[in-house]
Amino acid sequence: MPIAVLLVNALIWGLSWWPLKALQEEGWHPLWCTTLVFLLGTVAIAVAKPGAVAGVCRSPLLLVLGLAAGLTNGAFNWGVAVGDVVRVILLFYLMPIWAAIMARVLLKEKITTLVVVRIVLALTGAAIVLSPEGGGIPLPSNTGDWLGLFGGMAFALTNVMLRRAAHCERDSRALAMFAGSALVPGVFAALIATKGIDASTSFGPQVWGLVMALGSAMLVANYALQFAAARLPVNTTSVVLLTEVVFAVVSSVLLIGAVITPSMMAGGLLIVVSSVLSALPNKNSAKSAG
Repeated sequence: MPIAVLLVNALIWGLSWWPLKALQEEGWHPLWCTTLVFLLGTVAIAVAKPGAVAGVCRSPLLLVLGLAAGLTNGAFNWGVAVGDVVRVILLFYLMPIWAAIMARVLLKEKITTLVVVRIVLALTGAAIVLSPEGGGIPLPSNTGDWLGLFGGMAFALTNVMLRRAAHCERDSRALAMFAGSALVPGVFAALIATKGIDASTSFGPQVWGLVMALGSAMLVANYALQFAAARLPVNTTSVVLLTEVVFAVVSSVLLIGAVITPSMMAGGLLIVVSSVLSALPNKNSAKSAG
């Protein structure tokens, strides 16, 4: 049952690109969408657990956690809305590289042989995914690519901050992440609008229906993760969550006819293997939370 529930979480995140792209086509900027989606969860937690608000205000660590979570979700949602879904998710899952570096700097964890191996695998996979067809330097080629990379970096910081804030009350940690994921994208959307870049919204019934459906799905995903994570080893949870990549690839092929090239498959496999290795028990590194 915990694994089945965890697969629900992975399925929701693996399909989240679809309503985000649909909202983008309706004129709804993904940053505004992210703000509303996570505002729903913020209000729900604050009402159900009012003591969590004071817990967040008392802890600078939780404020940083909220900032990191906001950057993660804002970048990821914006990336999958405007970019190639599969490329964005694969680049996002370069997170183990950034997590190893941040854990070394912020948590003083050792760079073990296994860490080096998974970094090499992930970098090799990224180089294959980003390699231009006609040859050249493997660099991000569009906004979606850059947002996928940045989102993975922010996700790594989120995981590190979760470990540093492990002593804080669980509801306060959850509230910090939801509130940050509502506030940070909203601030960036407002800044984009002031610069004359289109960050407009349309308020038709289809838009509100998609926003409410996605917001409800994210709440389900969060509770599913909490239920499963409390009953499964952390490394098992991390590996099962990687099925998000499978759900995203299959759904993008079926729904929008995405083309998965051999190079993308090869590079993606290396990135996924690197992520699996990062989930293996390692006495020199703490486990990250998703």
